[in-house]
Amino acid sequence: MSLLDLVLLALVLLLSAALFLRRKGEDRAGEEAKAVLDAAREEAKVALEAARKEAKEILEAARHEAKALREEAEARAKALKAELEAELQRRTEAHELEAKKRFAEAEERLKAEREELKAERERLRSLQEELKAERERLKEEREELRREAERLSKRGEALDARALKLDALEEALSQKEAALKAKEAGLSEREKEIEKRLYQVAGLSPEEARRLILEKLDQELEEEKAQRVRAALEKVRLEARREAQKILAQAMQRQASETAAQLAVSVVPIPSDAMKGRIIGREGRNIRTFEALTGVDLIIDDTPEAVLLSSFNPVRREIARMALEELLKDGRIHPSRIEEVVEKAKQEMKTFIYERGEEAALEAGVVGLKPGLIQLLGRLHFRSSYGQNVLKHSVQVAHLTGIMAAELGLDAGLARRAGLLHDIGKSVDREVEGSHVEIGIALARRFGEPPEVIDAIAHHHDPENAETVYAVLVAAADALSAARPGARRESLEEYLQRLEALERIALSFPGVETAFAVQAGREVRVIVKPDKITDAKATLLAREIANRIEREMNYPGQVQVTVVRETRAVEYAK
Repeated sequence: MSLLDLVLLALVLLLSAALFLRRKGEDRAGEEAKAVLDAAREEAKVALEAARKEAKEILEAARHEAKALREEAEARAKALKAELEAELQRRTEAHELEAKKRFAEAEERLKAEREELKAERERLRSLQEELKAERERLKEEREELRREAERLSKRGEALDARALKLDALEEALSQKEAALKAKEAGLSEREKEIEKRLYQVAGLSPEEARRLILEKLDQELEEEKAQRVRAALEKVRLEARREAQKILAQAMQRQASETAAQLAVSVVPIPSDAMKGRIIGREGRNIRTFEALTGVDLIIDDTPEAVLLSSFNPVRREIARMALEELLKDGRIHPSRIEEVVEKAKQEMKTFIYERGEEAALEAGVVGLKPGLIQLLGRLHFRSSYGQNVLKHSVQVAHLTGIMAAELGLDAGLARRAGLLHDIGKSVDREVEGSHVEIGIALARRFGEPPEVIDAIAHHHDPENAETVYAVLVAAADALSAARPGARRESLEEYLQRLEALERIALSFPGVETAFAVQAGREVRVIVKPDKITDAKATLLAREIANRIEREMNYPGQVQVTVVRETRAVEYAK
C-alpha cells in the first residue's frame, strides 16, 4: 500500500469518528471520540511511519533505477558514439575511395586526351607532309606541262616540214600516174594483139572461145552459188530463230486458253442440279470455304449435273476432287465438315502419292530410295508431258536403260536408278523456279544420289557433254520412250503415213538413191549418187527437200534433212 493510500485511509477514519461522535451525543462523545481519536492517531502514526519507510524504500529504488538507467544510457551513448564514429570512418573511407576513383578516371581521361592530342599533332604533321608532297607534285606537273608544250611546238614545226615533203611527193605521184596511164593504154593495145594471135593459134572463133569460157564460168558460179547459199542459210537460221520465238509466243498466246482448259480442269459429276445450291451454301460460305482450303477454283455454271474444278496444280485439283466427291456422297456440306473432309483428303493424297512412288520404284527394280525422293517420284503420277504420263515414262526409261547397261556390262541397277530419276525435277517444276533439269540436279544432290545419277539428270537432253556413259544411255532410252508410236498423242496410222510421205518426197528428186525417215520422223537421211550430185549440189538438194516438206506436210516440231554423199573405191586382189 502506498503512502497516499494510507493518508487517505486516515482521513476517512477521522471523518468517520467525527460523524459517530455527532450522532451518539455529547455524553458518550468525549470518551468514544477520545478513544477513537487515540486509536486513529496511533494508527495514523503507524501508517505514517510505514508510509515514510515505504517512501524511503521507493526513493532508494528510484535512485537505484535512475542510476541503472543512467549507466545504461551512458553505455548506449558510448555504443552509439562508437557506431557513429565507425559509420563516419566508413563514409570517410568510401568518400576517399570515390575521390581516388574519380581522380584515377580524371587521370585516364587526361591521358587519353593527351594521346588524342598527340595523334592529332601527328595527323597534322602528316597532312603538312602530304601538302608538301602535293606541292612538289604540282611543281613537277607544271614542269612536265612546260616540256610538253615545248615538244608540241617542235612537233608542229616537224609537221609543217612533213607537209611540204608530202606536197612534193604528191606532185611526183601525179607524174607517175600519168606515166602509168600511158603504159596501161599500150598494154591494152598489146592485149588485143595477143588475143588475136591466140584465136589464130587455137583455131577458134571468138564465139566458140566465148562459149567455152561461159561454160567454165557456169561451173565456177555453180560452186560459188552453193557456197553463197550455205552462207545465206547460216544467216537465215540466226534470223529465223528470233522470228520463230515471236511466232511461238504468238501461237502460245492464241492457244493458251484451250490448252489451259484441257490441262487445268477436272469435271466432277453431281447427282442433280439441286446439289449446286447446297455446294454454294448460304451467302456462298460453303464454296468460299472450299476454295480457301483447297486452293482450287470451284466453277458452278449451267453445265447439267456437273461442276468444274480449275487449277494448274494437278495434286491440289485431285485433292479437291476427292474432297468434293466425299461431300457429295455424305450429303453434309457446311464449313466445318468441308474443313474436316479436305484435311482427310490431303492425308489420303499423301499416302496415295507415296504408294505410287513405291510401286514405280518396285516396278523399275530400284531400291534404297529415301522416303522424300519416293514422295517426289509419286507426284509424277499427276504430271504429263506431250500427253505422256511422266511416271510411266520414267519407269519405261528405267527398264530400257537397265537393259542397255546390262548388254554393255555396266551396273544395271545404277542405270535403272538414273533412268527412273531423270525427270524427277518435273515433280516440283511448277512450284520451284528453274528448268526441270536444274531442279532435278538440286534434288538429287539433296538426297545424296550417286554422281552417275546426277550426271544422267543433267545431260539426258545433251549427251554430248556427259561425263559418264549412263547419261548417254538415259538419253537414248528417253528418246526411245518418246519416239514410240502413240506415245505422244499420235495414232500409229498417222505416224506411218507421215514417215512414208517424208521418204516419198526425198525420193522424188533426181540423183537420190534411197531415203530413210528416222528419229520418229524428226529426221530424213537422204543417200545420193556421188556421180550425179556434187558436194556443192548436196547443200542445194537438202534445202529443196526441206522446202517441199514445209509446203506439202503437217508435222509437230521440226524435221532435219541430212544429205549423205559417199564415194567408195573397190578393187580385188587376185
